[in-house]
Amino acid sequence: MAVEQLLDSLDLEHCEVRMGEVNLPVEPTPEKLTAFRSGLQELGFEIVDDHKGQIIHKIKTKLIELVHGNEELPKVHLSKLLTEDIHYDYNYLSSLFSEVTGSTIEKFFIAQKIEKVKELLVYNQWTLSEIAWRMGYSSVAHLSNQFKKVTGLSPSHFKKIGVDRRKALDEL
Repeated sequence: MAVEQLLDSLDLEHCEVRMGEVNLPVEPTPEKLTAFRSGLQELGFEIVDDHKGQIIHKIKTKLIELVHGNEELPKVHLSKLLTEDIHYDYNYLSSLFSEVTGSTIEKFFIAQKIEKVKELLVYNQWTLSEIAWRMGYSSVAHLSNQFKKVTGLSPSHFKKIGVDRRKALDEL
């Protein structure tokens, strides 16, 4: 909504505004583009206009939507999902992601899953075995091991100390 309001205030015609993406039917003037960049920065956003950056952004957006937009992770391989959604070979996507971010797609995906697990633990709505199942872990032990590797804490200890240890999605 904030991006749409900014576009409207600058009188920039737009077709679609989605999470992380704006489609403009007409190339804006350099002055309006500069004003748009400044406005986005004030809102905490930036324009990603290089091709590699756009692909990385699409990968991250897809993984965030996958983890945080579903109550249960679909049972599909990341490689297949990203290849079908972004229309590039997974090996290319994987090496590009690593080259640009310094991390792997898997590590980013795991970080997203652990943040979702933290959220679910804080809400105390489901048992740890239900959370493990919903997040696609083969067992509670697998979830617990991965959780401890990422956070340094067991899920039960995290649950005791609560909300203070969660990170914002853009900090991952």
